Amino acid sequence: MRALTVSAVAVLALAATTAYAADAPKPERNCFPSNSWQGWSAPGDSDFLLLRVSGTDIWRVDLTPGVHVNKSPNRFLVNEMRGSTWICSAIDLDLTLSDRDGFRQPLIAKSLRKMTPEEIAVVPPKDLP
Repeated sequence: MRALTVSAVAVLALAATTAYAADAPKPERNCFPSNSWQGWSAPGDSDFLLLRVSGTDIWRVDLTPGVHVNKSPNRFLVNEMRGSTWICSAIDLDLTLSDRDGFRQPLIAKSLRKMTPEEIAVVPPKDLP
Protein backbone atom coordinates (compact mmCIF):
# COMPACT_ATOMS: atom_id res chain seq x y z
CA MET A 1 0.00 0.00 0.00
CA ARG A 2 2.86 2.36 0.88
CA ALA A 3 4.46 1.80 -2.57
CA LEU A 4 1.17 2.72 -4.23
CA THR A 5 0.96 5.96 -2.21
CA VAL A 6 4.55 6.94 -3.10
CA SER A 7 3.84 6.24 -6.77
CA ALA A 8 0.65 8.32 -6.69
CA VAL A 9 2.50 11.27 -5.10
CA ALA A 10 5.25 11.01 -7.70
CA VAL A 11 2.72 11.00 -10.55
CA LEU A 12 0.93 14.05 -9.11
CA ALA A 13 4.22 15.92 -8.65
CA LEU A 14 5.24 15.16 -12.23
CA ALA A 15 1.86 16.30 -13.55
CA ALA A 16 2.09 19.57 -11.58
CA THR A 17 5.63 20.22 -12.84
CA THR A 18 4.63 19.51 -16.44
CA ALA A 19 1.60 21.82 -16.19
CA TYR A 20 3.75 24.61 -14.74
CA ALA A 21 6.37 24.20 -17.44
CA ALA A 22 3.69 24.40 -20.15
CA ASP A 23 2.31 27.66 -18.68
CA ALA A 24 5.69 29.30 -18.00
CA PRO A 25 6.83 31.67 -20.75
CA LYS A 26 9.75 30.28 -22.70
CA PRO A 27 12.74 32.60 -22.99
CA GLU A 28 12.91 33.97 -26.51
CA ARG A 29 16.16 33.23 -28.24
CA ASN A 30 17.37 36.20 -30.18
CA CYS A 31 18.67 34.52 -33.32
CA PHE A 32 18.36 34.86 -37.05
CA PRO A 33 19.29 32.59 -39.96
CA SER A 34 22.32 33.87 -41.84
CA ASN A 35 20.44 33.82 -45.16
CA SER A 36 18.03 36.49 -43.85
CA TRP A 37 20.85 39.05 -43.54
CA GLN A 38 20.17 41.57 -46.32
CA GLY A 39 22.55 44.47 -45.85
CA TRP A 40 24.93 46.30 -43.56
CA SER A 41 26.20 49.75 -42.71
CA ALA A 42 28.91 51.33 -40.61
CA PRO A 43 27.71 54.80 -39.61
CA GLY A 44 30.55 57.32 -39.74
CA ASP A 45 33.95 56.06 -38.67
CA SER A 46 32.55 53.58 -36.16
CA ASP A 47 33.42 50.57 -34.06
CA PHE A 48 30.06 48.94 -34.76
CA LEU A 49 28.02 47.63 -37.67
CA LEU A 50 24.31 47.67 -38.34
CA LEU A 51 22.83 44.63 -40.07
CA ARG A 52 19.45 44.56 -41.80
CA VAL A 53 17.75 41.23 -41.25
CA SER A 54 14.47 39.99 -42.72
CA GLY A 55 13.66 43.38 -44.23
CA THR A 56 12.71 45.28 -41.08
CA ASP A 57 14.95 44.18 -38.20
CA ILE A 58 18.19 45.99 -37.45
CA TRP A 59 20.90 44.27 -35.41
CA ARG A 60 23.88 46.05 -33.88
CA VAL A 61 27.29 44.35 -33.87
CA ASP A 62 29.81 46.00 -31.56
CA LEU A 63 33.39 45.40 -32.67
CA THR A 64 36.70 45.55 -30.85
CA PRO A 65 37.51 49.17 -30.00
CA GLY A 66 39.66 51.07 -32.49
CA VAL A 67 38.52 49.23 -35.64
CA HIS A 68 36.97 52.32 -37.30
CA VAL A 69 35.00 50.63 -40.08
CA ASN A 70 33.99 52.66 -43.12
CA LYS A 71 31.57 51.43 -45.75
CA SER A 72 32.23 52.30 -49.35
CA PRO A 73 31.02 50.89 -52.68
CA ASN A 74 34.36 49.09 -53.09
CA ARG A 75 34.17 47.28 -49.73
CA PHE A 76 32.04 44.32 -48.78
CA LEU A 77 31.42 42.42 -45.57
CA VAL A 78 31.97 38.66 -45.51
CA ASN A 79 30.81 36.31 -42.78
CA GLU A 80 32.25 32.81 -42.91
CA MET A 81 29.84 30.24 -41.51
CA ARG A 82 31.30 27.54 -39.29
CA GLY A 83 28.74 25.01 -38.16
CA SER A 84 25.17 26.21 -37.75
CA THR A 85 23.65 28.74 -40.13
CA TRP A 86 21.92 30.46 -37.18
CA ILE A 87 23.44 33.64 -35.75
CA CYS A 88 22.60 33.96 -32.05
CA SER A 89 25.61 35.73 -30.54
CA ALA A 90 28.80 37.54 -31.47
CA ILE A 91 30.72 34.24 -31.40
CA ASP A 92 28.67 33.09 -34.43
CA LEU A 93 30.12 35.90 -36.55
CA ASP A 94 33.43 35.44 -38.40
CA LEU A 95 33.57 38.81 -40.15
CA THR A 96 36.03 40.17 -42.68
CA LEU A 97 35.86 43.48 -44.50
CA SER A 98 37.22 42.99 -48.03
CA ASP A 99 37.70 45.06 -51.15
CA ARG A 100 38.07 44.26 -54.83
CA ASP A 101 41.86 44.68 -54.65
CA GLY A 102 42.24 41.79 -52.20
CA PHE A 103 42.66 43.79 -48.98
CA ARG A 104 41.08 41.94 -46.06
CA GLN A 105 40.46 43.39 -42.61
CA PRO A 106 39.34 40.85 -39.96
CA LEU A 107 36.65 42.20 -37.63
CA ILE A 108 36.09 40.78 -34.17
CA ALA A 109 32.50 41.02 -32.95
CA LYS A 110 32.23 41.71 -29.21
CA SER A 111 28.44 41.75 -28.92
CA LEU A 112 25.31 41.30 -31.01
CA ARG A 113 21.81 42.50 -30.24
CA LYS A 114 18.57 43.29 -32.00
CA MET A 115 17.78 47.00 -31.84
CA THR A 116 14.43 48.21 -30.55
CA PRO A 117 12.12 50.27 -32.79
CA GLU A 118 12.92 53.30 -30.58
CA GLU A 119 16.67 52.86 -31.14
CA ILE A 120 16.18 52.46 -34.89
CA ALA A 121 14.04 55.61 -35.04
CA VAL A 122 16.94 57.82 -33.87
CA VAL A 123 19.40 56.49 -36.47
CA PRO A 124 19.57 58.87 -39.44
CA PRO A 125 18.08 57.15 -42.53
CA LYS A 126 21.37 57.55 -44.44
CA ASP A 127 23.11 55.42 -41.79
CA LEU A 128 20.63 52.52 -41.89
CA PRO A 129 21.56 49.44 -43.92
